[in-house]
Amino acid sequence: MRDALALASGAAGHGDVPIGAVVLDGDGTVVGRGANLRERDADPTGHAEVVALRDAARARGEWRLDGCTLVVTLEPCTMCAGAAVLARVTRVVFGAYDDRAGAAGSLWDVVRDRRLNHRPEVVGGVLAEESGRLLDEFFAAHRDGGGDRSRPAGGGALGASPHP
Repeated sequence: MRDALALASGAAGHGDVPIGAVVLDGDGTVVGRGANLRERDADPTGHAEVVALRDAARARGEWRLDGCTLVVTLEPCTMCAGAAVLARVTRVVFGAYDDRAGAAGSLWDVVRDRRLNHRPEVVGGVLAEESGRLLDEFFAAHRDGGGDRSRPAGGGALGASPHP
């Protein structure tokens, strides 16, 4: 998670919401890295998780990432949760919960939907305070600096407490 937090900090440096992600193989080696690139690349799919999953798939030479763990600083949205399921990751670990758009148990539970053919294990709340603080500071600076971007899903409802 510390690697993902470092990547998240870098995303803020180019105007993106500070979310970072890494993919670990079964031995714990980082095989994929990603940070939000939506603003930098003008790419609506440029979420940290998607970037990291693509990087891991390239590194492994296959799209199936079974045996891998996706680690991300914020609970994945529906697109990213779906990408994790489709990539067949074994585990999803996230930091801050996202009550507004989280799809790993908060608002939706895409990753554990019994109707899907793959359901990764989910571990939430890992270094949630640090993850939430990065996001809070980013959005506070945008509000104070007169930034005109509205706070995306994940803002204001972030927390470290687990959900039932």
